[in-house]
Amino acid sequence: SSFNELFQLLGTEVWIPDPEEVWKSAELLKDYKPGDKVLQLRLEEGKDLEYSLDPKTKELPPLRNPDILVGENDLTALSYLHEPAVLHNLKVRFIDSKLIYTYCGIVLVAINPYEQLPIYGEDIINAYSGQNMGDMDPHIFAVAEEAYKQMARDERNQSIIVSGESGAGKTVSAKYAMRYFATVSGSASEANVEEKVLASNPIMESIGNAKTTRNDNSSRFGKYIEIGFDKRYRIIGANMRTYLLEKSRVVFQAEEERNYHIFYQLCASAALPEFKTLRLGMTFTLLCCVDSYQMGIFRILAGILHLGNVEFASRDSDSCTVPPKHEPLTIFCDLMGVEYEEMAHWLCHRKLATATETYIKPISKLHAINARDALAKHIYANLFNWIVDHVNKALHAAVKQHSFIGVLDIYGFETFEINSFEQFCINYANEKLQQQFNMHVFKLEQEEYMKEQIPWTLIDFYDNQPCINLIEAKMGVLDLLDEECKMPKGSDDSWAQKLYNTHLNKCALFEKPRMSNKAFIIKHFADKVEYQCEGFLEKNKDTVYEEQIRVLKSSKFKLLPELFQDEEKVLSPTSAAPSGRVPLTRMPVKPAKARPGQASKEHKKTVGHQFRNSLHLLMETLNATTPHYVRCIKPNDFKFPFTFDEKRAVQQLRACGVLETIRISAAGFPSRWTYQEFFSRYRVLMKQRDVLGDRKQTCKNVLEKLIQDKDKYQFGKTKIFFRAGQVAYLEKIRADKLRAACIRIQKTIRGWLMRKKYMRMRKAAITIQRHVRGYQARCYAKFLRRTRAAITIQKFQRMYVVRKRYRCMRDATIALQALLRGYMVRNKYQMMLREHKSVVIQKHVRGWLARRRYGRTLRAIVYLQCCYRRMMAKRELKKLKIEARSVERYKKLHIGLENKIMQLQRKIDEQVKAPGLLENVSVVVSFLSAVETEKLRGDVERLRLSEEEARSATSRVLSLQEEIAKLRTELHHTQAEKKSIEERADKYKHETEQLVSELKEQNSLLKTEKEELNRRIHDQAKEITGWKLVEETKQLELDLNDERLRYQNLLNEFSRLEERYDDLKDEMNLMPGHKRTDSTHSSNESEYTFSSEITEAEDLPLRMEEPSEKKAALDMSLFLKLQKRVSELEQEKQSLQDELDRKEEQALRAELEYESLKRQELESENKKLKNELNELQKALTETRAPEVTAPGAPAYRVLLDQLTSVSEELEVRKEEVLILRSQLVSQKEAIQPKVNHTRQVGELHCVINLQSPQDYHMLNEDGELWLAYEGLKQANRLLESQLQSQRKSHENELESLRGEIQSLKEENNRQQQLLAQNLQLPPEARIEASLQHEITRLTNENLDLMEQLEKQDKTVRKLKKQLKVFAKKIGELEVGQMENISPGQIIDEPIRPVNIPRKEKDFQGMLEYKKEDEQKLVKNLILELKPRGVAVNLIPGLPAYILFMCVRHADYLNDDQKVRSLLTSTINGIKKVLKKRGDDFETVSFWLSNTCRFLHCLKQYSGEEVSSALILVSLALKMARTFGMMVTASVERMLEHETIQGVSGVKPTGLRKRTSSIADEGTYTLDSIIRQLNSFHSVMCQHGMDPELIKQVVKQMFYIIGAVTLNNLLLRKDMCSWSKGMQIRYNVSQLEEWLRDKNLMNSGAKETLEPLIQAAQLLQVKKKTDEDAEAICSMCNALTTAQIVKVLNLYTPVNEFEERVLVSFIRTIQVRLRDRKDSPQLLMDAKHIFPVTFPFNPSSLALETIQIPASLGLGFISRV
Repeated sequence: SSFNELFQLLGTEVWIPDPEEVWKSAELLKDYKPGDKVLQLRLEEGKDLEYSLDPKTKELPPLRNPDILVGENDLTALSYLHEPAVLHNLKVRFIDSKLIYTYCGIVLVAINPYEQLPIYGEDIINAYSGQNMGDMDPHIFAVAEEAYKQMARDERNQSIIVSGESGAGKTVSAKYAMRYFATVSGSASEANVEEKVLASNPIMESIGNAKTTRNDNSSRFGKYIEIGFDKRYRIIGANMRTYLLEKSRVVFQAEEERNYHIFYQLCASAALPEFKTLRLGMTFTLLCCVDSYQMGIFRILAGILHLGNVEFASRDSDSCTVPPKHEPLTIFCDLMGVEYEEMAHWLCHRKLATATETYIKPISKLHAINARDALAKHIYANLFNWIVDHVNKALHAAVKQHSFIGVLDIYGFETFEINSFEQFCINYANEKLQQQFNMHVFKLEQEEYMKEQIPWTLIDFYDNQPCINLIEAKMGVLDLLDEECKMPKGSDDSWAQKLYNTHLNKCALFEKPRMSNKAFIIKHFADKVEYQCEGFLEKNKDTVYEEQIRVLKSSKFKLLPELFQDEEKVLSPTSAAPSGRVPLTRMPVKPAKARPGQASKEHKKTVGHQFRNSLHLLMETLNATTPHYVRCIKPNDFKFPFTFDEKRAVQQLRACGVLETIRISAAGFPSRWTYQEFFSRYRVLMKQRDVLGDRKQTCKNVLEKLIQDKDKYQFGKTKIFFRAGQVAYLEKIRADKLRAACIRIQKTIRGWLMRKKYMRMRKAAITIQRHVRGYQARCYAKFLRRTRAAITIQKFQRMYVVRKRYRCMRDATIALQALLRGYMVRNKYQMMLREHKSVVIQKHVRGWLARRRYGRTLRAIVYLQCCYRRMMAKRELKKLKIEARSVERYKKLHIGLENKIMQLQRKIDEQVKAPGLLENVSVVVSFLSAVETEKLRGDVERLRLSEEEARSATSRVLSLQEEIAKLRTELHHTQAEKKSIEERADKYKHETEQLVSELKEQNSLLKTEKEELNRRIHDQAKEITGWKLVEETKQLELDLNDERLRYQNLLNEFSRLEERYDDLKDEMNLMPGHKRTDSTHSSNESEYTFSSEITEAEDLPLRMEEPSEKKAALDMSLFLKLQKRVSELEQEKQSLQDELDRKEEQALRAELEYESLKRQELESENKKLKNELNELQKALTETRAPEVTAPGAPAYRVLLDQLTSVSEELEVRKEEVLILRSQLVSQKEAIQPKVNHTRQVGELHCVINLQSPQDYHMLNEDGELWLAYEGLKQANRLLESQLQSQRKSHENELESLRGEIQSLKEENNRQQQLLAQNLQLPPEARIEASLQHEITRLTNENLDLMEQLEKQDKTVRKLKKQLKVFAKKIGELEVGQMENISPGQIIDEPIRPVNIPRKEKDFQGMLEYKKEDEQKLVKNLILELKPRGVAVNLIPGLPAYILFMCVRHADYLNDDQKVRSLLTSTINGIKKVLKKRGDDFETVSFWLSNTCRFLHCLKQYSGEEVSSALILVSLALKMARTFGMMVTASVERMLEHETIQGVSGVKPTGLRKRTSSIADEGTYTLDSIIRQLNSFHSVMCQHGMDPELIKQVVKQMFYIIGAVTLNNLLLRKDMCSWSKGMQIRYNVSQLEEWLRDKNLMNSGAKETLEPLIQAAQLLQVKKKTDEDAEAICSMCNALTTAQIVKVLNLYTPVNEFEERVLVSFIRTIQVRLRDRKDSPQLLMDAKHIFPVTFPFNPSSLALETIQIPASLGLGFISRV
């Protein structure tokens, strides 16, 4: 119904037959109505035509597909599947788009362009590798990739069947398929099997290809190459089978045809002693053919040539002879190593054997010539087989073959004016292959229907089994031919009669020509072919005389018998061919008469019989594999490039089965859409309420409304199946809907424009009215203003007169009042003033009297109190003295003892009765009293001694008080001096700063003047030089980039060789019984040797590139002199530096000894004072004299107060000293440059050393005052020395500034002179002179900078040494002083804060480990470390810091062997980790960051290059290169995903479906790419990678994104549309937004996307006029000419509103771009690596503060 509806529409396009162009396009002028017999049509050239319909069938002509479907990649995607649509689609792709490959379902149609195309390079192979077949444009590489992928996925052998006419490109297609396998898979061993497979092609082409009328390099044999793979799917070997070599070409060639190539190559090289120019020796050698065999092959070929020149002379009609001493035969016999007479005899005779006798019979001249030719053919055929066997032996797999891919390069269907036995065999083979092809296509269709659960209806297709039966069945053509060959008198005529009798009128496929009795016709699947019977029997027998073969077997030339020994092995009944295969080319020798026995029966096998067996074996092999079909088409017979002959193309399309595939597909449901694609394409036909959550149900509901006939479509599980023409019908409805929507949009826009115009006019009218009315209103307002102004003027005039009169009266009244009031106030003021003064006088007098009276009273009271207190004190003193002298006090103390004595006395009295007891008691009492008396006497003596000690202590206290007073006066004096010194310092500092600021202002003025002059010079130079200088600069940059690229390539090669070396070492380690010597030393030496190249390459960006070789030569002598001078200065500097270091060490050692002695003296004095003070305190506390030790005693109180005040004052002074010292240190660091730095640091350390930590803890002791005084004196001396040094430094700075001003003036004058000289020179000389001057200036500046750098390095090294010595001394002193302090003092005494920061324990930032723990260190820190945990829990770069601290300690000990061993182990450990986990981004990022940090630490702390650091640079470069490749997998979907909703580029697709054009699950989208980039960036930041290195990594990633996306765009026709251009530009903008968010816009990543951006713009710009062409040429400066032309050729409209790019426009672009010099390469190099640099980034982390976590398991290393 829909088909008829289309014919009822005016303007419908159809195809009509044409005798010249086969099919022509026409347009319907009048609607068709059922029953019409004629269609009114108009051809494309404008001619009207009446097309008559067939009255019987009334079939309408085939409809033409919509323009948007023309040029599709897959023919099955066409809505109308028929012959004209296929032909037109192929022609459009071939002629307009220059595309030679097209899919037709499972078949790849390849049209020979007769021109070399740049679509087979390695970059194209890499682009197709790993891609799905429907994702890329059709290509032979896509078929090869599909076969390789299915072999690996399904574990099933594959076959690629390449067929076509002679000259269609079969051999080239097979060759490219094999090249793809060799490139993608590689070989499993070092035998280079893939190179051998490719090397076999030129040999086989030389001996099996020849020039024909249709092809200059026609394969005259069929071959099937099995490429074997192992379990890892790498090439391990190959095997070749050949079919039906055209032997007749050796002795006969048609007109304008030639013999096999090898003969012409041999003749061309005849003058050479050895055949070096053949270029066959290399491939022969690669295929294990030694030189002797090579020369033997050439001898046999030369012998065949000479055999063809042998002539015969007739003796009579039945006999002939060879002329005597015939030169060609002589040469033949010499080359073959046979006897001349014997060979000449058997060339003219034959042997006949009967049952009883054997006869030798002469033969005629004609038979002799035939026998000669048969012998030549037989020798060549055996030589061909021998070479094939040796090639197979060379390609034989050494290990077991797991799977294989077969490539069948076989002749296509042939039909000529005269067809013979060869054409019959070829067409028979094509019938078998076509049958297999039909069954495979039918099977695939059936599987597709069953998979989608579509009802299967039997499709009628052409079955060529009857034709095959006619040829090979019993009593078939081959059977009758073999039977006729067995007949003694069989002939071609008798065989023809048997064919007529057997098959004529019995088989519909067999016919007899009307005018011939020696021919027959067979209806093949492609066409009818008439075969001439003449020659069938002879070619089937392949007769050669056995006597001639026996002569050759007896040859002295050993290679010749080998050819026929192989033949005997094949023909012997006991030896069968391996695995049952009997190749057709191993043809037996058939004698004139059969001999009895089994061997003779085997000997009778005919060519047809062997060919049939080989064909059956081939079909079995193909049926056991998954086939892939390549059909080669020959576009014209004249070998014109890109010329399409429709007649020839249709013939071949019919013959190769492409149209049969189309017919099978068209019989069912050819158009297939997934539900998502259908919904995206035809969403415009749905209403909002029709859209459901279930896409499948939505599509069903819509289709039921759009297409009423349900037989026109079927719903599968995942796809919708349409009949032929239904997609075109849906496209028409969609186009109508879009057209209606466009009209509605146009209507709305036009209405909006008219409304806008009306509103603009209305607004203008209102504006005019407003202005007129405003003018009138303003005139009226002006009148009112004037009237009101006159009234106002009158009012103010009258008011002025009245106010003036009033003010005059008021002023007079006020003046009178002021005079009167002033007089009264003055009188009152005078009176008040007198009263106030009186009161003041009274107040002072009364106060004086009261104070006087109070003073008298106070003095009297105080005097009385003093008298009274003195009296009371005297009394108290007297009482104490008396008490001290009397014994009463002691009696009171011993009252208890007397009581006890009384009690004892009482008891004695009571017990007087016991005389013994009384005596004992009396003895005890007397003893106790004596003891107590002695004790009391001792106490009295002790008290007397204590009193004397108290008196002496009182005298010492008085002396100490005097000393304290003296120290206070000295302290006040020192403070005064300090203040005066500070005032002078501030004043001088102010003056100096003022002077420096003035000098800086002058310097800035001079600098601005110099910059202005430089700018003027630069501008003038730019005006003079112009664009030439810019071009030279660009050239220099390109040269620099090339050098960097070569350096990167060298590093790539080095990395590859290094990996190969590691693999070999691993293999050697795995080999049993093989002991391997240590090669660490040699590997290190090689790495060090290579590092010099790295250093030179790294220095390239820092060097100035000379504009040309000539200018570089001008300055070479200067450069050499400077280099020599620099080396001399370096040697002299080194010697001076060594001497200076030695002197400094001696001076430093002497100074340290002096300081240590002085410090020891001070410490001893300090200890003395402390001991004395401690003794004094002890004496005071232990003295028991009441006048001294009593708590309230005056002496005790006074002494304690004095000690407290002194200690507090001492504490305050020490804090002041410390504050002053810290200020001095800060001022010294801020003001003083590096002048006398070492001396001042030494003085400062002396001051610090005087104040040891133990002194800070004892501030309440008297001995600290002396130390405070000494500290102040040291501070004063330090201030004085600093002021002097500061004055000197300012003077030096002033002198340097003046010198700089003078030098700037001189430079200014020199620049002016140079400018004047340059202006006088011609332009070329001016440029050269300016460049020469600039080079000299830069060289001088470079030398100056090098000198400054050396000075700074020298200063830094010297300061480091001094700091090490001071730190060590301070550490020792601190340890010694801490030992002298008791634990009680440390706990009880407060620790005062000190402003100068100092460490508790000084670490030197080094780690110590034992030599035997080195492997453990590498294992724990490198091999077993997990980057994820380290990045989260530890500081960035911790492994690098730990390794560097270990290296630093080994270097500190001067253990070079340990340093080298650790560095080597580290590098090898990192390599092992990368080799094991090199595909993990976190691992690579982690070790790249740590390697760079390690390099930076080496440079930061060593100050000079380390040889092993250069190896680390190469390792880091290798890691940096792997970063970019990790995003390639997700980039290729950047074209697919449609982020902008509603911009759909989906078109009908064929059988080769793309993986997905919509964002399904598992599809990479732009969001996934950005998420991956975010992940990469966060990982690199977590690992602490340098920002500059992150920028380089991001730039590399973005380059790969742009390159891979652009390459996919260039290889995919379905992606070249306007909507895809918009999609790509949107995606690129998202990537740019990501760069902005990460602050990476200055990384150069955006510039790498420029080619992709320009390609997207090219898809969207207008492409019609010459102005458009000019705009495109200027816009696309980042694209090459080949890329621009390719995009324009591939541009495909997705909707009807888009237009194709005209061929003339593309030609215009090519003409405009022909002068552009750019690369002819089509694809961007996705593997290009930008040069990587590692800018120095010092670490701000102090090594001594790093803590090693216990989780790393590094307890065996210790901090130093």
